[in-house]
Amino acid sequence: MKLSLLILSIITSITLLSCSQGADSPRGFSLPKGDAEIGKSVFIKYQCLSCHTLEGVEQKGIDKHAEISVALGGKARKTITYAELVTSVINPSHKLASRYLIADISTEGTSKMTLFNDVMTVTELVNLVAFLQPKYQIVPYQPTRYSYYPN
Repeated sequence: MKLSLLILSIITSITLLSCSQGADSPRGFSLPKGDAEIGKSVFIKYQCLSCHTLEGVEQKGIDKHAEISVALGGKARKTITYAELVTSVINPSHKLASRYLIADISTEGTSKMTLFNDVMTVTELVNLVAFLQPKYQIVPYQPTRYSYYPN
């Protein structure tokens, strides 16, 4: 029994280590810190509000997309990481949030978000993410409150 657990532990360790060491591993990937103020101007420049909403940010004279309205920021149950936000911009179909409406997803099951990879600079991306990340607030877990029933 102990030998089986040891072998299982070794196999699990090797598997986990090999996952993070491959050529496609994110190990070593890091972008510089961005400037949130400049990020706001990037958000406005690319007219993100035509398909997104973000509390406290308005843009006059923008044509709102009639079918798409994806909320950014707000309350979240888990930390929205820097990497998740970068991925959401450069590969919006990577992971579609459960709060997306059917209208926000194409018939192929992909995001309808315009790809900005060939127009947005890395500096703009970094600044945009620096602007967006603080817009998410973590909501602590709320345990169920049970009523006390006397015997």
